[in-house]
Amino acid sequence: MKENIYINDHPLIQHKISILRDKNTSTNEFRRLVEEIAMLMGFESLRDLPLCDVEVETPIETCMTPMLAGKKLVIVPVLRAGLGMVSGLTALVPSARIGHIGLYRDETTHEPHEYYCKLPDPISDRTIVVLDPMLATGGSAVAAVNFIKQHGGRNIKFMSIIAAPEGVKRLSEAHPDIQIYIGHLDRELNEDAYICPGLGDAGDRIFGTK
Repeated sequence: MKENIYINDHPLIQHKISILRDKNTSTNEFRRLVEEIAMLMGFESLRDLPLCDVEVETPIETCMTPMLAGKKLVIVPVLRAGLGMVSGLTALVPSARIGHIGLYRDETTHEPHEYYCKLPDPISDRTIVVLDPMLATGGSAVAAVNFIKQHGGRNIKFMSIIAAPEGVKRLSEAHPDIQIYIGHLDRELNEDAYICPGLGDAGDRIFGTK
């Protein structure tokens, strides 16, 4: 794997992903697990956030102690499935700003089409985390990062719970300057561009739709 690709092997994340895969996992539990996995993955993906020392008065004395520095973090879920991961990240950084990118996949070509893009402005000096539970063909991921760069975004991270090798390759080659965080790398895409073994349609399972 390339240096900018991180596959998380933490036992808790792997355990929770296995429950996600089960077709009998309820909508409520599926949604909760996606939030928990996003939070656990967030610890790793946000480990390089900048810090600065600030003065704090403790009950004992005044001291200099580190706190997050710079512009606020921006979280950008890819609609709609990415919404399921947002609360996991905001639990870690409640002050984060949230943008949205809406994409739908053509069922014939499997290519993405944009229908909505709203990002905090300016975004150029902020750390941006793009969220999408599934990285399948990579088309939506590449398009989302393209849109963010067009708006001036530079420091970009992409976080996905399940990924196919085809999608990882496409995203990393199109945007070698971003960091890619993956919960589990699956075997392949099938002829319908679904990840195998995967977990089905994440959006449908998060929101209880078919």
